[in-house]
Amino acid sequence: MKNKWMPLAYVFLLLLIGAVFIDLPYYVMKPGDAHELKPIVEVAGGEKDAGTLMLTTIKMGEANVISYAVASVRDYEEIVPVEEVRSPHESNEEYNVRQQYLMDSSQQNAITVAFDAAKRPYTFRYQGVYVLNVFPGMPAEGVLEAGDRIVAVDGKEFRSSRQFIDYIQTKQPGEEVTITVMREKEKIEKNIPLKKFGNNNEKPGIGISLADQKKLISTPEVKLKAESIGGPSAGLMFSLEIYNQLVEEDIAEGRKIAGTGTIDPGGKVGRIGGIAQKVVAADKAGAEIFLAPNDEISPELKKQVPGIVPNYQEAVKTAKDIGTDMKIVPVHTFGEALDYLLTRK
Repeated sequence: MKNKWMPLAYVFLLLLIGAVFIDLPYYVMKPGDAHELKPIVEVAGGEKDAGTLMLTTIKMGEANVISYAVASVRDYEEIVPVEEVRSPHESNEEYNVRQQYLMDSSQQNAITVAFDAAKRPYTFRYQGVYVLNVFPGMPAEGVLEAGDRIVAVDGKEFRSSRQFIDYIQTKQPGEEVTITVMREKEKIEKNIPLKKFGNNNEKPGIGISLADQKKLISTPEVKLKAESIGGPSAGLMFSLEIYNQLVEEDIAEGRKIAGTGTIDPGGKVGRIGGIAQKVVAADKAGAEIFLAPNDEISPELKKQVPGIVPNYQEAVKTAKDIGTDMKIVPVHTFGEALDYLLTRK
């Protein structure tokens, strides 16, 4: 009898292993945490006030059979197709590199916005071209990696990614260029042939998507300990915390304030994903106020995503659904958020 059931037991075990370890073409998004910003943001000589500003996060992971099934029945766990999260041909590693780059850019934007508001000085030092993705079937595949920083081509340094692209396009397909990259702390030189981009007017390239990498130098110095947090959605809250440490006044004034939203160098607050999950996280952390982007939905986006609404509207709906007393505040800009905190005490 024991031998009779052994094959079925093995089949069940294999199915269980598959359910746990085989990823589906989906991500599961669920509420994360609300992180107090004082331990994360350090402005040299800055004020540490009594109020609490918090950034909010989501938890995002590739779905397997079990996590997919659980998310299907739980509130505020959302199943997202992989193509809505990662770009075409983007590996999971490249996605993580892109999220880290977006976080780094968000931090720099937050510093510039806060320093502009507080009238403090800062400068930028160009560091090179940051490799975000390497396209399959192109010459850079297997040679460069996402996260590499290109500092020279054919021994020539450059001051922007535009200069790098312009130089590459003076060459002909089939010619080789010598690319100098920094990979972590190691300098590497690679010879890479050029190839035509079929969707780029037949212009030559090596097959990477790229961005400028700059180092911001500020007085006073700002350090952000946010290695475990990816993406740009903490920009607004970073800028408010940095500003709060730069000035004598406590903009939170004893309150627990959470929020989310990207920030651009001009202080505009942008749309983010997972707003409902972040409202849930903020409520669990005891936040009294939640700052939500009141983004404008373009006609093109409405056509692509019928039923889409601004982050603020979704946040209000979620707050009502979970029965929280937390006040949801719409913001378009850093200035609006700051004015609200300074005048509504």
